[in-house]
Amino acid sequence: MLESWKRRAQNLRADIYALYLAYRDPRTPGYARLFAALVVGYAFSPVDLIPDFVPVLGHLDDLVLVPLGVLLALKMIPPAVWAESHQRAQEAIISGQPVRWAAVVVVLTWLLFLALIAVGLWKILVR
Repeated sequence: MLESWKRRAQNLRADIYALYLAYRDPRTPGYARLFAALVVGYAFSPVDLIPDFVPVLGHLDDLVLVPLGVLLALKMIPPAVWAESHQRAQEAIISGQPVRWAAVVVVLTWLLFLALIAVGLWKILVR
């Protein structure tokens, strides 16, 4: 059973990377691109809907929302684009190419967002 969970986690990782690749494909419709960006961003974001330190529920949102988001995005993306993106993602994972850079981009985006909030608060408080 543990092997089954490991395989599912590996497949989800490939699906998220494939979703990112489909997002970058110009054949993907705009609404699908937006939704794919939200799903990939949520998957790699350090900020969760329910914080991970909340027992059980903290990880349950990741176990439910991310796969559900991938399934919904899959319905929006043209089948040919998804097949090509999924194959490229599988090849990247098998070849050992690092796909962690997406997490770095999401974290940097959050840091930029927090810095903008801090600057805004500073300007309000300094008056």
